Amino acid sequence: MTQDSYDFLMTDLLNANTYLISKKLLKILGEEFYIYTDDNKDVLIGYSEQKALKIKEDIRVFSDKSKSNKILNIKQRNVIDTLGRFDFTDPNTGGSLGGIRRNWGKSWLRDSYSIYGPDGQVYGEVEEDSLMNAMLRRLVPFLGSYYFCPDFSMNVQGQPSITFESWRSLFFGRQTLEVHIPDENQLDRRVILGAAMIIIAIEGEQNEAGWHDLMPN
Repeated sequence: MTQDSYDFLMTDLLNANTYLISKKLLKILGEEFYIYTDDNKDVLIGYSEQKALKIKEDIRVFSDKSKSNKILNIKQRNVIDTLGRFDFTDPNTGGSLGGIRRNWGKSWLRDSYSIYGPDGQVYGEVEEDSLMNAMLRRLVPFLGSYYFCPDFSMNVQGQPSITFESWRSLFFGRQTLEVHIPDENQLDRRVILGAAMIIIAIEGEQNEAGWHDLMPN
């Protein structure tokens, strides 16, 4: 991507240090995600769709609901790799941004992911913070998924930690993920967005179903 094309994409979504991502619970076909700057939800800075009835997961991120400015594509790599590896792609150039994969061994106790670059090399981790919450969701899946939502930290060597805090409201029927990015963190915002979308979309699907699949297919 040239500098001019990257500057063109530098919308509020890619400049923000806080994302508040919201979606409806128990939506039947497809998912819609609304991205705001804070919990007042006054300023919409991004919009995302998870395609319905796809054999492989397919998530698109845009700067607004008009979908005129594409920011990020997220696709599951293989059909049999369910909840495993997801590749991030620049939708304007087709270039790889790397991706995220689940760490099945570590996820027996609490959810864990690795971030990899375009060359496939792992350079960061996303891990659930609370072992107790993770175990409660596994022992009491349906109640645990609503009252003990997972929080995560993203850690990349040489960069301040990024936090992901999630909660659910049965009254309003919504799930929310809040992402906090320190000013000093220079990681590509599209990679952070990709990790956030996997957490709220894929982890959310498991929890809504009332089960937690720990074994890879």
